[in-house]
Amino acid sequence: MSVALSSQAVCISCGSANRIPANKPAAAAKCGRCGAPLSLDKPAEVDDGQLKQVLEKSPGLVLLDVWAPWCGPCTAMAPQFTAAASTLAGHARLVKLNADHSQMVSKLGVSGIPALILYRDGRIIDRKAGLIKADALVAWVRSHLTNSDKPAI
Repeated sequence: MSVALSSQAVCISCGSANRIPANKPAAAAKCGRCGAPLSLDKPAEVDDGQLKQVLEKSPGLVLLDVWAPWCGPCTAMAPQFTAAASTLAGHARLVKLNADHSQMVSKLGVSGIPALILYRDGRIIDRKAGLIKADALVAWVRSHLTNSDKPAI
């Protein structure tokens, strides 16, 4: 799938903002500064600092999955989240934050995991908790797309 409109993505490796041309496949996008894959078609693992950069520098939708490796529902949700990232490539950036290694979890108001927090332009616009199937996750995120974000299908 290619990115619908010229968009911007933050490199998880170096934190630089990258413009992605409309005709560039999401899977092929690379950072202009460090050359790392931008991984727009799969979830990116982030730490607190990387999450802050992604939220500050990413226009549009960012979906955060707060999870932990010991959490059964989180483990079951991982392939669903990956499938949703592939479908939403170019329309929303999906990132994962390990609750065991984060100081931000309490600031985010997370009381149970998996916790899904949807951001638009760095601000929380919606939340969900618990295991969610990929198709329901995609429908939920798409319901928050603006007309300029929506896929041209």
